[in-house]
Amino acid sequence: MSVIDENLERLNIILPTAPKPVAAYVPFVEAGGFVYISGQLPSRDGKVIYTGSAPGGIDIATAKQAARLAAINALAVLRDAVNADWSQVVRIVRLGVFVQSDPGFDQQPQIANGASDLLLQIFADAGRHARAAVGASALPLNAAVEVELIVQIRSIMT
Repeated sequence: MSVIDENLERLNIILPTAPKPVAAYVPFVEAGGFVYISGQLPSRDGKVIYTGSAPGGIDIATAKQAARLAAINALAVLRDAVNADWSQVVRIVRLGVFVQSDPGFDQQPQIANGASDLLLQIFADAGRHARAAVGASALPLNAAVEVELIVQIRSIMT
């Protein structure tokens, strides 16, 4: 069992089947030693669990959990991208977190920590990443957050 699998188990995380795209795109693209993971929503079994804008429709603590769940879905896509061989992952390079936000709300970084903290818990130093935490007036399917990842890998996966 890999260290990544051990960390997932320690955190009581079972990665789901990677979510299927809801439009005309692919879940990930590998290019030049990097995997670009399409935006993932906080969904389970094909249903968005956390909806609404922060902080009026969803509080900050709950939105942070939404970011964590969206990151778990992104990791499910990453697992597929590396054919379940976590040793292919060099590091998490960049995390993008989009937060559906009420006008004037400026605490997106606090919400994004739900995803960032999880990546550090799972990947340790290889989980330290650059990040953007951005407010949006609306997200697909009224999702509270959307998370995307860029991951450096050891070999080109096709």
